[in-house]
Amino acid sequence: MAESIRNPLEWGWDQIRHGAHAIEALSESANRPHEEVTAAPHVRAIEIGDFREIFQRAWSDFGAYRTDVFFLVVVYPIIGIVMARMAFGYDMLPLLFPMASGFALIGPFAGLSLYEMSRRRELGEELSWRNAFGVLDSPAIGSIMLLGLILCSVFVMWMGTAWALYTTIIGPEMPLNMSAFLNDVFMTQQGWTLIAVGCGVGFLYACLAMAISVVSFPLLLDRDVGLGLAIRTSFRAVAVNPVPMAAWGVIVAGLLVAGSIPFFAGLIVVMPVLGHATWHLYRRVVRPRP
Repeated sequence: MAESIRNPLEWGWDQIRHGAHAIEALSESANRPHEEVTAAPHVRAIEIGDFREIFQRAWSDFGAYRTDVFFLVVVYPIIGIVMARMAFGYDMLPLLFPMASGFALIGPFAGLSLYEMSRRRELGEELSWRNAFGVLDSPAIGSIMLLGLILCSVFVMWMGTAWALYTTIIGPEMPLNMSAFLNDVFMTQQGWTLIAVGCGVGFLYACLAMAISVVSFPLLLDRDVGLGLAIRTSFRAVAVNPVPMAAWGVIVAGLLVAGSIPFFAGLIVVMPVLGHATWHLYRRVVRPRP
């Protein structure tokens, strides 16, 4: 059945109502007593070989939604281009790579609509771009927003750390142009020190973000649990599967970097596939409810 076309005022009013619902739930969900009455989800051990099936299922979801997914995630390369333009236009070239790599920190939050799409397809519901906005009606929307704020805070801390590392190791003076910046980074001892230290510190931030969120967002969408239990389950998923989760982090980072290189255009495909894959990783790691 074709979807009806509503006027902008009606659509806008619906979004305001959703926003009000989210703000109201935000204060309630932080102190919900789910941890006291809900048994902790069972976390299973997985193997790196399981990623093959996970990405096959993710690609199937991506194909099922087709251009709908393209429409929803085209915003990501646009954001990337805007971020790059800011770096070039405001003498912030040293933050260009940290901005691009920061997608890995906030990606789990950005992929919420994709988790919801995979969840609804799994339930056998009709495929529609409207499925992506079902997350706004989730009883856990407050916890989801709080968790998103936590990841955004990690991203901001990473950006501040990256700026501090550049000014401390190479110097407070900003490069005059891209050529000078590349020379400072790749042709000097200080530059290679910055690369080594920056990658090491960035790896720690990435580990923190993954431990907090690798299964927590899908869990909040899937079950009626509190934020604390969701984060603890995510930490347990990493503790039970240290090698597979490390490999997962490398895969995510590699795909995001590859998608960012051609003016961030590759993120149009990378982001939805990773989003759907995250849902299926959750399904593989966390045992379904009895």
